Amino acid sequence: MAPKIKFGTDGWRAVIAEGFTFDNVRACAQGVADFLKVSGTAKGSIVIGFDTRFASDAFAAASAEVLAGNGIRVFLLPRPAPTPVTSYTVTALKADGAIMITASHNPADYNGFKYKVASGSSAPTEIISQIEKSANVAAEKGTAKRLNIAEALKKKLVTYHDPYHAYERQLNHLINIEALKNNKLKIVVDSMFGAGIGYFKKLLEGGQIEVHEINGVRNPLFPGIQPEPISQNLNKLARQVIRDNAAVGFATDGDADRIGIIDENGRFMTTQEVFALLAMYLLDIRKERGPLVKTLTSTDMLFQIGEMYGVPVFEEPVGFKYVAPVMIREKALLGGEESGGYGFRGHIPERDGMLAGLYFIDYIVRTGKSPSQLLANLFKKVGSHCYDRLDIHTTDEIKQQMLTKMSAAPVSKIGGQRVVKLDTRDGFRYKLEDGSWLLVRFSGTEPLVRIYAECSSMDEVQKLIQYGQEMVGV
Repeated sequence: MAPKIKFGTDGWRAVIAEGFTFDNVRACAQGVADFLKVSGTAKGSIVIGFDTRFASDAFAAASAEVLAGNGIRVFLLPRPAPTPVTSYTVTALKADGAIMITASHNPADYNGFKYKVASGSSAPTEIISQIEKSANVAAEKGTAKRLNIAEALKKKLVTYHDPYHAYERQLNHLINIEALKNNKLKIVVDSMFGAGIGYFKKLLEGGQIEVHEINGVRNPLFPGIQPEPISQNLNKLARQVIRDNAAVGFATDGDADRIGIIDENGRFMTTQEVFALLAMYLLDIRKERGPLVKTLTSTDMLFQIGEMYGVPVFEEPVGFKYVAPVMIREKALLGGEESGGYGFRGHIPERDGMLAGLYFIDYIVRTGKSPSQLLANLFKKVGSHCYDRLDIHTTDEIKQQMLTKMSAAPVSKIGGQRVVKLDTRDGFRYKLEDGSWLLVRFSGTEPLVRIYAECSSMDEVQKLIQYGQEMVGV
């Protein structure tokens, strides 16, 4: 019988009231408790945060009851908070980890359960495997322990904790927000009805910067959008940037660990462009030095930038659980992935949409250039780069057939170009002789195949994506 609970690249997600039930959430919390006991940290503490989705606060309280029932102390956040705020709170309180109730960018009928370790980063695969195994045992046998939340509060096993001020101090340590907000700029923020509501406004209030927030109320239905900051979901933000004559537009996803950026002309800046620009900002403007960490789906502009500034670049499989350990080990300056999540040295080894946005504003202020001018300057240095991704929704059976077909058919040339490198750590990534690349990647948790390509022109990108479709037989 298949397990009820399956953790993917970044936590467990399921449809509310189908897979995502109170019993299963309690089972996940019991899995965390069992892991803490085995690892010898059950006498420590856990932070629990939640997003704006339906019943997220109740699921968070249910998780707190289970940990309290196991004698583990809990710091429960009193209101929705971004994942990076929850993650930073782990380090601020010197806790042993965190549970975050969120389904990130998934549709409104989903919710999810993430686990963070003591560094604030995503838990590595070996820890998640232990939690998943214990959670499924608890789900099958109904063995999750519970202590009523009122009783847990009375016994001080659960304490409410407001994370905002410590997080604000941390960001001020990384960037001079006071100086930043005294620049006369207009910024539009689309919080996408998610956990980032109010954060940019609160951080930047009291100066000359004007922050206009849209979709800035809690609405678990995410009306009219899916809370993922990608081009097709940001038409309203793009129109508002033009209407307000704003310098830039930011969108954060459902749990605000990712960011999407609209330039002053209402154009969506791809996540690959933003990743490269943030690297340029840190290396060129702030004069910092340190390794860069990218995933297989991320832009190869990072390799060019690494060569320009004499810093190494590490390439890892998809998921911040692979990026974070390298960031820690190598004291990396920046780590990021194609989804729009970027982590920074001196902070937590985890994605933070708010800090990425503040750094981007600082880039605009310190150069006096608009986002489109910053991009033009980047392309002068590294050449034009275009990128796109195609998602193919299929069935598990057909997905397996596609995988079998590709595994059995080695490719030496694509579109007349020689394949100079094949990386099979996470799908099939073909590096071509002109520097372009094609990746066909099979989801481990969904009936989904993704095709990615980066070239010097969009025409070439589409040709490569079409070739990828032919490779998998669609």
